[in-house]
Amino acid sequence: MTATSPRQLHLNAFLLNAGHHDAAWRHPRTQPEKVTDLRYFQQLAQTAERGLLDSVFLADGLALWGNARHNALGGFEPLTLLSALAAVTEHVGLIATVSTTFNEPFHAARKFASLDHISGGRAGWNIVTSGTVNEARNFGQDEHLEHRLRYERAREFVEVATKLWDSWEDDAILLDRERGIYADTDKVREINHRGEYFGVQGPLNVPRTPQGYPLLVQAGSSEDGKEFAAQYAEAVFTAQQNLADGQAFYKDLKSRLARYGRTEDQLLVLPGIAPVIGSTEGEARALEQELTELQVPEYGLAQLSGMLGTDLTGLPLDGPLPDLPEERDINGNKSRFTLVAQLARRDGLTLRELIARLGAGRGHRVFAGAPEQIADQLEEWFTQGAADGFNIMPPHLPGGLEDFVDHVVPILQRRGLFRAEYTGRTLREHYGLARPANRLATTTVGEGQPV
Repeated sequence: MTATSPRQLHLNAFLLNAGHHDAAWRHPRTQPEKVTDLRYFQQLAQTAERGLLDSVFLADGLALWGNARHNALGGFEPLTLLSALAAVTEHVGLIATVSTTFNEPFHAARKFASLDHISGGRAGWNIVTSGTVNEARNFGQDEHLEHRLRYERAREFVEVATKLWDSWEDDAILLDRERGIYADTDKVREINHRGEYFGVQGPLNVPRTPQGYPLLVQAGSSEDGKEFAAQYAEAVFTAQQNLADGQAFYKDLKSRLARYGRTEDQLLVLPGIAPVIGSTEGEARALEQELTELQVPEYGLAQLSGMLGTDLTGLPLDGPLPDLPEERDINGNKSRFTLVAQLARRDGLTLRELIARLGAGRGHRVFAGAPEQIADQLEEWFTQGAADGFNIMPPHLPGGLEDFVDHVVPILQRRGLFRAEYTGRTLREHYGLARPANRLATTTVGEGQPV
């Protein structure tokens, strides 16, 4: 984006099996039998690219989320899948979730460097610290690492990963066949990192990539999460239920950047929205009700128990939330706990009503309407200081993404709010973000400049 070009939305498609609604797999418009079918995800990625979306995103956890008795859970490891999606797309970005708590920096840096090369510069890393004790128990631990310590480890993890990506200079490979010199080894360096959590010699065994670093994305909205995002993230996936909350989060996060020497345009805020789309508002609301009626209360109650750190089993569905622990006592996802608790208290929701409200978005905003109404909502948040773009979470797939691409995107384009064509090839170019300078290089040529 140049100084004279109008500000435009950035749109990411969050792909999740049969769709984001926890009852989507039961709806006749979905294909839950295809959650391990590569062609299904390739077609979704191609749909996103047809809509000129900036990127597609895959969430991930290192345990089975929820009860597979009542939902289409499980599926592909995201980096493996995105490598296959890279082969059938040319432009759309490819963002994968990788935990800093249960991985090593060398592994993560190597895999993302590989994906960036494979895709021609379209890789993005959603940095998470993992939020559940079940993940810890899959890695030989009885309890989860304390919340603050997870972020301390994450900071060092990202520092190591970026050093590894910088361990090759861009012009290190000489390919001098006559002299028999493949690489200038003065430009391939050990990093010799020794820290509290990691000891890594380096260099990385993958040369520097088209983007330098993958796009760095973060999704935590706790105090620790926001401070981490202000220091490292270039895009933030977040969850707010209304415009005022979105504006407050946006202002707070952007205000933290200066102390890390960053400007507001170096971090993009992308709230999640689950758009239930119909040709009319009535049709959209009818679809929303169909999905609600397909919910399994037992599943919803278990999910809610996990979000709130409180066992709700056996409580009356038409009764209120019980007393909850304080946020400071939650060692899982603190920001989601606070959002859900506030939503229930503010709107006076029963457990049954809360389960219905969370069914499509798990705390992200859900909006049912005709395409014009969806576009109006996105425009309002974008122009009123609550968003730089959105993380689109189709309640049902593949139709929910197709509806958004075919009916909402053209409206945004007509309003001048979204691109009419891709003008770059890399994910950083789509987002208007600089290619990072190599911090270990002796000289930097053409780096660190906006693309």
